[in-house]
Amino acid sequence: MKKLMTLGILLATLFYTCKNEDIRTSSQEQSPNRVIIIYGNTRSENTTILMLSIGHNGRYCNGCVMDDGKLIHVNCMGDGNYCAAAAAVQLQQVGADLVATTVDTFVLTSEDFFNMPARSLQCSEDAEYAYLNIPAQLVHRDTATLQFTFTGLSFSEEPVYEND
Repeated sequence: MKKLMTLGILLATLFYTCKNEDIRTSSQEQSPNRVIIIYGNTRSENTTILMLSIGHNGRYCNGCVMDDGKLIHVNCMGDGNYCAAAAAVQLQQVGADLVATTVDTFVLTSEDFFNMPARSLQCSEDAEYAYLNIPAQLVHRDTATLQFTFTGLSFSEEPVYEND
């Protein structure tokens, strides 16, 4: 199962990442911000692939992330649609909250933080809801697992965020 999941992640990442171009979509095209579910043998083994269009050109950014008291720019993080990124996550219900914890350690970034912009990701047609919504947040790696955990997620019939 791990080999199949790793292969799926690598293929999705290879297909979707490293474009570093301005992505524009029309209402006719599938959103670059979408969710793909890889089903396992049990519900707890399901892996969700988040495909994101994020970040902006550093040439026009004086800084958007506070690191050690300094405002800096980090490529492929934060607002904008400059970069294509993909990450495998496990969705979990923790109390009343829906959270997503990364499965792949360094695919999003090798930094100890990730500046996640607010995104509404289009779910597949067979999903119960049309969108998975992730609010903007600066997340830090867990020191033990080295994974990121995104909080405050929600599902909805309509997108909650504009994705720009």
